[in-house]
Amino acid sequence: MLPIRSDRTAVEREGPRSVDSSDGRENEENEEEEDSEADTERSEGVSNLVVVSNRQPYRHNYADESNEIVVDQPIGGLTAGLDRVMRDIDGLWIAWGDADADPVVVDAENRVRVPPEDPSYTLKRVWLEEEAIQEYYYGFSNQVLWPLCHDLVDKMEYDESYWERYRDVNETFAGIVAEAAPDDAIVWFQDYHFALAPGMVRPALGEDATLMQFWHIPWPAWDTFRVCPRRRELVEGLLATDLLGFHIERYRDNFLEGVAACLDDAAVDFDAGEVEYEGHTTVVEAFPMGVDVERIAELSERADEAFWPSFCDRFGIDPDASVAVGVDRLDYTKGIPERLDALDLFWEENPEWRGELTYVQRASESRSAIPAYQQLGREVKEQVERINERFGTDDWTPVVYIEDHLANEELYGLYRHSDLALISPIRDGMNLVAKEYVAAQADEDGVLLLSTLAGADEELGAQAKTVEPYDSAAFAEAIEAALTMPTDERRTRMRTLRKTVAENNLDDWIDAVLERTQRLRDGENGRESSRERTDGN
Repeated sequence: MLPIRSDRTAVEREGPRSVDSSDGRENEENEEEEDSEADTERSEGVSNLVVVSNRQPYRHNYADESNEIVVDQPIGGLTAGLDRVMRDIDGLWIAWGDADADPVVVDAENRVRVPPEDPSYTLKRVWLEEEAIQEYYYGFSNQVLWPLCHDLVDKMEYDESYWERYRDVNETFAGIVAEAAPDDAIVWFQDYHFALAPGMVRPALGEDATLMQFWHIPWPAWDTFRVCPRRRELVEGLLATDLLGFHIERYRDNFLEGVAACLDDAAVDFDAGEVEYEGHTTVVEAFPMGVDVERIAELSERADEAFWPSFCDRFGIDPDASVAVGVDRLDYTKGIPERLDALDLFWEENPEWRGELTYVQRASESRSAIPAYQQLGREVKEQVERINERFGTDDWTPVVYIEDHLANEELYGLYRHSDLALISPIRDGMNLVAKEYVAAQADEDGVLLLSTLAGADEELGAQAKTVEPYDSAAFAEAIEAALTMPTDERRTRMRTLRKTVAENNLDDWIDAVLERTQRLRDGENGRESSRERTDGN
């Protein structure tokens, strides 16, 4: 077996072998108690669940030149939530094996039982050649679909070779699903990497299988989506699903309107949220995704008053200053340059806040093989340097730019001790950082500044301080208003936000999707709005 140590596990390199759940398992005590009753209730009716995703839940890497392999485990977010479900039902997860030691630990059919310390389900890895990675992942997925769906057509770089490779990789995954899944399986495709796969799997598994897909990024209006030369093939692939999910109603409506415009022979019922096409019915609904509220709250509460001075000393932050935080991948959709513009203007027009407000930007590198992302990284760093040179002093750095990895306890501690969170994407499917910040606000005294262009605005906008990322002047005014907001108002807003986030957490989201799927298998169609689901909790 592959023994485990915390969230990164050191194991001996042994070469290719079959990994079986009974192979030398040690009796190790699980450190995290699980609510088995809730897990059992959730798993009813989904015992044949197959998850298909680009990202895998467990990665095996060589630690160094020694004979050790480290196992990266899911420690939060969707992957961790689905991991709990898959453990309970002994499901099958199919994903790209992208880590250097992944081939060492699989059996002859590219399978490995996970998690290492308590093998409970099967991870089946798919291998991709470098050319496929460049054209399927960096090409069509992230230079065509990503900018297109975020309404940034000028960032789109369409190449026919990207499309051909995207189709080929979808065929590869579809073939593996068809071979591995039972005829009555529930197959859950994750995100925009697999728009074609449902249409390829359906003929092989037939109508007894239930296919569903969650599209984690926005779906644009038809006038934007029609720019894509392969729009029809993409829409037809998604219409092979039984259930297609989006974060919010607006994306759902955009998709339905696009189907009606793209496919003359599709029957679209906008009220029911259903599409009938070529004899098959697809239900399209909104399921606003949540976060693991209890875990975030627990970790943030560990970051007590002793944590903050140490963290500030490490990164050169004045512990007595007010702190605004932003946590983002380096992605052009996140609005980081626009946010820095607003901060520049804020310090220019509010000199009394120089030395009194520090902005902490945690930025993680993303898709650095794509030129647009390389350029963004350079621009952001140059912008930070200009602001710091303009306003900084020997005792104060206006923008603290952190590229270091932060453990979850440190990240949630940063959220807890930050007076403001600046969440200002220029387009975002949901933006879970906004919800994480709220969940981490154990002291209930922070202010969330949230872009109207984030999906989360539909749930949180009423109690957040809303901002328009392109309007630097109004954004700067919102920062000043948040900093001077009366304590009672801050606490009232944050308590309401925390209640909203707690009532629709990650487990609730997973349950809503799986319960809706089960009703479809039982023959119940008809749309249930996300608002009705929330009100019924």
